[in-house]
This record gives sequence, C-alpha cells and structure tokens, in this order.
Amino acid sequence: MQIQQLSIFVENKSGRLAEITEILGTAGVDIRAISVADTSDFGILRLIVDKPKEAVEALRAANLTVSLTSVIAVGIDDKPGEFAKAMRVLADGEIGVEYMYAFISRDKGKAYVILRVLESDKAVECLKASGISLLDAEEIYGM
Repeated sequence: MQIQQLSIFVENKSGRLAEITEILGTAGVDIRAISVADTSDFGILRLIVDKPKEAVEALRAANLTVSLTSVIAVGIDDKPGEFAKAMRVLADGEIGVEYMYAFISRDKGKAYVILRVLESDKAVECLKASGISLLDAEEIYGM
C-alpha cells in the first residue's frame, strides 16, 4: 500500500515552480497531488505523480535535488468526522504523523489524504483493520 512521493529541494525564487512543472510536463508526467513547505530561502516541493521514476529522471537531468519517499494514501468519505476516525486509529496505534496533505478527487463524495507516518507498515495494518480505505500506487497514479 505504499506509494512514491517526490520531494524536490527548491530555491525560493520567482519562477522556480514554473520551471519544475514545465520539466515534468515536457517529460509527460502528470501531477496528482502537490504540497509546498517553505522558508525564506528554500522549500520542499512534495508531489504525487503518475510516473515517479520518469519524473525523477527528468528532474535529475535538470540538476535538481530530488528524492523518493514512501507514503500512504487514505480514501475517506467526504463528510464530517470521517477524517477524525482515521486520525484516531493512528493515535490509538501510537503511530506518529510526520506530515500530510489532501487532494481533490474525481469521485464525488470521496476525499484523499497523503500521509507520511513514522511506522508505515503498522499504520497500514491499523487503518485496514478499522475498515479505512487505502489506495495503492496504481489507483493513485491512474487518477
């Protein structure tokens, strides 16, 4: 149930995100989810894309610093309290969440959240046991 996330070191300067997304577009890579965390000098751009290996190759060819990280994707009903249930399962399993970000879905009534947790295998086990839907790489990349 692990999916691959790209983490790209980005200088905090005008036009840098345009350059990176153009590199991906030229390589035929489609972005599925995006998150940016920044400071005054640099940022980390986190992406879920449909072709992670091709994306890494294209970005490295452009001399960008990029790494792949395993994350999990949770699918929840888009209604009050559903996200809280997933977070409670992780808390009860004593699984720490490093960061997360959500993205829109083409499925009406569904919401998806990308999670980076401290113990991925344990998190997957706990979430599945609680009936919380997890997405595999093919489902995410194919959206």
